[in-house]
This record gives sequence, C-alpha cells and structure tokens, in this order.
Amino acid sequence: MTDVRSSPSVSNETGLAGLGAAAIAVAAWGTSGVIVKAVDLDPVAISFYRFSIYTLSVLVVLRIRRSRPGLTVLRHTAAGGICLGLDVVLFFTAVKSTTVVNATTIGALQPIIVLGIASRFFGERVRAREVIAAMTAIVGVVVVVTQSSGSPEWNGAGDLAALGALFAWTGYLVMAKRSAGVLTPTEYTLGTGFWTAMVALPVGFLFGQDMSIPRPNQWLVLIVLVIIGGVFGHSMMNWSLQRIPLWLGSTLTLLIPVVSSLTAWATLGEALSVPQLLAIAVVIGALAVIVLSQRTPTPTPPPTAPLTSVPDPSEPVERPEGQ
Repeated sequence: MTDVRSSPSVSNETGLAGLGAAAIAVAAWGTSGVIVKAVDLDPVAISFYRFSIYTLSVLVVLRIRRSRPGLTVLRHTAAGGICLGLDVVLFFTAVKSTTVVNATTIGALQPIIVLGIASRFFGERVRAREVIAAMTAIVGVVVVVTQSSGSPEWNGAGDLAALGALFAWTGYLVMAKRSAGVLTPTEYTLGTGFWTAMVALPVGFLFGQDMSIPRPNQWLVLIVLVIIGGVFGHSMMNWSLQRIPLWLGSTLTLLIPVVSSLTAWATLGEALSVPQLLAIAVVIGALAVIVLSQRTPTPTPPPTAPLTSVPDPSEPVERPEGQ
C-alpha cells in the first residue's frame, strides 16, 4: 500500500505552521456538527446557504487584496468543488438511509485510500510506525462511533452512499494538494465553495428539501458556522495541504469524530461511555505518535502533478500564500 521506509513529514517552520493549521481545521470541523443542530434548516439547505455565504466572503477578501479571480479559478477548482458537493450530498443521503455509525465508520477509512494515493502520485513515503499508528487511530474512531449508536438498521444503499462520500471527500483533499503552484489556497477555497453551493442547490430541490431563505435568527447561526467550519475549517485545511504531506492531513481528520463527541458531551450533555473514553485516548495517543514523528523528517517531494490542466502561460498566476 505504501513505502514504509521514510516519511515526507514536516521539514521546516512552514511545515510546522501547516501542521498547526490542519489541527485547527479538524477541531473546527469537529465542532460544526453541534452548531448544525442549532439551525432549524434541512441539511442540504444548510450546505447551500453556508457555502454561498462562505464563497461571497472569500470573494470580498480577495477583492480587498486587489485580486480579481476569474473563470480560470472556477475551471481549475471544478473537480475539487464538485467532489466536496457530492460528499455533502452523499453523506446526507447515507445518514438518512443507513445508520450514522455505518456512515461515519466508512468515512473513517479515508486515510487508507489516501496513503495509497499519496505514495503513488505524490511520492510521499510513510514510516511503518506511522502506518501502524494511523490504523490504530482508525480502530479507535470506529469504537468511538459504534459505542454511541442505538439499534442500527442496516441499509445497503445507504452504505453505498457513504462509500461514495468517502471517495468524494478524498477527491476534494487530493485536488487541494494538487492546486499548489497553480492556485493560492484562498482561490481554491473560493472556487470549491462556489461549486459546492451549485451542487447543493439542485439536489436540495430534487430531494424535497426546504430551500426557503433563512429567517434572521437562522442567518446568525449560519454565519457562526461559516466562520468556524469555513474560515477555521476549509480555509485552514486548504492552506495546510500546500505545506504538509497529503497523508498527514488526511490522517488528522480522524480527530473530527473525537472532537464531535467531546463537544457534544460538553455542550449538549451527550453521555460518553467508558469504552468511548478509552477509544478517544487511543485515537489521541496514536495521532500524537504521528505528529511527534515529524521531528525527524525527510524532504517532502513537491506536488508536481498539475491541477486539472496546465495553466495558460499568458494568464498571470498569483504565487501561493506564504511561499
């Protein structure tokens, strides 16, 4: 699956900053689920309005910076944005059709896929102990999720939707990594946010979701969700993936169910069983092993694969932020 000889880990202060940004992103995503419960809107409607606000906000930021993103940005971000939109829709379908446990457990398998992709297409190498730690963290996540379930009702179609969401989310992260050198992280964030909203809108009507304009009190929660899940989530992760190995960013997302469980316990009073607490400790410990191993890195090969096409030499390309 991977070359276990050495790691393309964090090699300098820029990489350490990327690692910190990724940690902030997964923590933000982990708290987003609790915030979503405070919005009395259908799930796909939340996605549409959330990413619409987010895209508009990012566009304003770019214009303030005197940057004028055009159709080139939309063209280069179409694949990643559609993947993110499909992930949102398919995961919603999975949760509706099968158990949350099944949907979340299938999603937790993502690092296994990403390890193979990172090794094959990005030249990233992973130490044996890091692979073992990642597999241990996955097992821990499965325990955390399954211990929170009631009586599951299995549904094959729902599990297939969860599998589709798994590959769609993987595609989004891969395209974020491939955008290095072609788009800035902010441009990638802008384009993928736009495409996600465009995917969510027709799907919302197709699934009979209430896509009505939110009420004033709902807008407030949506804005909070945009700040936490968008600015501290997507923006930070997109920024970090241009500075850390793809497999590392993907593996850190295993913290999302852990943060969600702890946040729900602290704010909503949702109980945590002893097995869950032990599993949470295992996940945190396994990821700590991976993070600490970044102290003795080997050089990380730059992402040489183009995004979706080679940029036109006549078009000015802004250098990625921080580079």
